[in-house]
Amino acid sequence: MAGTQDTETDEELEDLLGFLRDARGFDFTGYKRSSLGRRIRKRMSDVDVQSYADYRDRLETSADEFGALFNTILINVTSIFRDPDAWTFLQREVVPELLAGLDSDEEVRVWSAGCSSGEEAYSLAIMFAEALGIEECVNRVKIYGTDVDEEALREARSALYTAKDLEALPAELREKYFEQNGAQYGFRPDLRRRVIFGRHDVTRDAPISRLDLLVCRNTLMYFNVEAQSQIVDRFHFALRERGFLFLGKAEMLLNDAERFEVVSMRQRVFRRRPGDSGPPYQPAPLKIRSGVGLEQRSVARNRQLRDLLLDAIPVPAVAVDADGTVVLVNAHARVQFGLTSNDCGRLFQDLEISYRPVELRSLIEQATHERRTLRINRVARRTGDDIQYNDIVIQPLSGTDGLPAATIITFSDVTVSTQLKAEIKRVREDLETAYEELQSTNEELETTNEELQSSIEELETTNEELQSTNEELETTNEELQSGNEELETMNDEMRIRSEELDEARAFLEGVMSSVAAGVVVLDAEMRVKSWNRGASELWGLRPDEVMDEPFYGLDFGLPTEELRPLVQKCLDSGRRTEQVGVTAVSRIGRTIVCNIVCSPFNGHNGGVVLLMEELLQSSG
Repeated sequence: MAGTQDTETDEELEDLLGFLRDARGFDFTGYKRSSLGRRIRKRMSDVDVQSYADYRDRLETSADEFGALFNTILINVTSIFRDPDAWTFLQREVVPELLAGLDSDEEVRVWSAGCSSGEEAYSLAIMFAEALGIEECVNRVKIYGTDVDEEALREARSALYTAKDLEALPAELREKYFEQNGAQYGFRPDLRRRVIFGRHDVTRDAPISRLDLLVCRNTLMYFNVEAQSQIVDRFHFALRERGFLFLGKAEMLLNDAERFEVVSMRQRVFRRRPGDSGPPYQPAPLKIRSGVGLEQRSVARNRQLRDLLLDAIPVPAVAVDADGTVVLVNAHARVQFGLTSNDCGRLFQDLEISYRPVELRSLIEQATHERRTLRINRVARRTGDDIQYNDIVIQPLSGTDGLPAATIITFSDVTVSTQLKAEIKRVREDLETAYEELQSTNEELETTNEELQSSIEELETTNEELQSTNEELETTNEELQSGNEELETMNDEMRIRSEELDEARAFLEGVMSSVAAGVVVLDAEMRVKSWNRGASELWGLRPDEVMDEPFYGLDFGLPTEELRPLVQKCLDSGRRTEQVGVTAVSRIGRTIVCNIVCSPFNGHNGGVVLLMEELLQSSG
């Protein structure tokens, strides 16, 4: 019965996630269900809702509840130079190497993915300004800050932070990079213009390309393993060769040694390995699955084989998407036309090949419009003193929806076709011989590989379990830190209220002490709650001797029993009584006439205030 209930709860959670995706465009299906479910249930508890179905009804009737839920899911715990040791390593070891690999006038491109309220992006701006100088940083460095939380992005764009937000920043850096604006501090405008913020979902949107440094800290840990793998694919495409990837302390690249090398595992800094990565990444909706194993590794191998096959097309090939952007330049095209893998992502019209040796842009438009393949034979192209002849084929490609998706242009060298065929035949024969030799070696290695594979799978299972536990702990730590900040805010408010109360108490005691007449305050049970200096001087009793004592039981020079009718009259009428003279004995033993006025006390639980003053006899 319990298993059925858990299944129903899981289905309700998936239905709720689908509703969030369809209604507001926030796709949380790639997030880890344990931490995601915990954050959603926290919000449900805050609004006193028991089931996911009831909470969906609340979302449908309250537009404001969407914002509250997203703020709960996206914890947004960040600060300037968070984890100082990691930032120090980045500044001392990574940035100098990064800048040394670029020309002195080349642009530095940086992406802060999952930037929350912007502190991380501005930390990057400060770091590069310290390394290059502010003027050169303004001219060369471009920083992109992205997040899915629009509210956090609005705060990031304002570039305003409180003194508490900047506590971790040394005073000299705060004065250098922030300008005080009332009770807040604003990031200096010239550097602010080099930081661009925008909404971006790392699981769905196309990545920013040609990056020198990509910072994504404590974001991957919220996603399941397959989502993480596909996000890392995007990051690999986004980075230039030798570009750096900076992750959070709970995140690692356990199975990407072929694409990334470790710069510092302790500080989670990795470098994209050199070498051609094949055709550029094609944005596509993620299909998130929770399972991890042989099928996932098979998909990765198939992707790698596909990239190698496309790159090994035996003729030069260039592909252009529907927007005119280059999406594929294979190895032969790079060699024959002087292109590079960095030309992927550029506009085709900006490349020389688009108009030389023949105008291709108009041919691409014609092939796309007429939806047929065009062929141009024996196009002459001069290479030094020689003339090369190519047959060019422009082939439009359509997507699953039937709309134009891309165009692929292939170049067949017909200048030396006979020699080329002979060369291919010779290479094929050499490859067949090499294959037979490799086959023999491969059979010998298979036995050893099976034994190693068993050990590797056990180690991978252990690593994944440890990684999952570490990420859960990091998420809990984020939540605790968020709660701690709320408690600190409440503590500050309590301190302010306490100071105000102390000030009011001191003011009241000053007023009571300054009154020359005797003032006595009685509560509803006729116990003494206040006894001022005038009462002490008149009757000779200190406040600590009478406090909380029954007034009618006190033994001093005033006959208190005679005052019962006066006090009762005041309580019954709720008004101040007439002045009454009572014969009494002062603290020095002298008989006096004491004028007494009784007033109702409107404080807590009622009571009365007695004003006592000695009647001075005139000498006449």
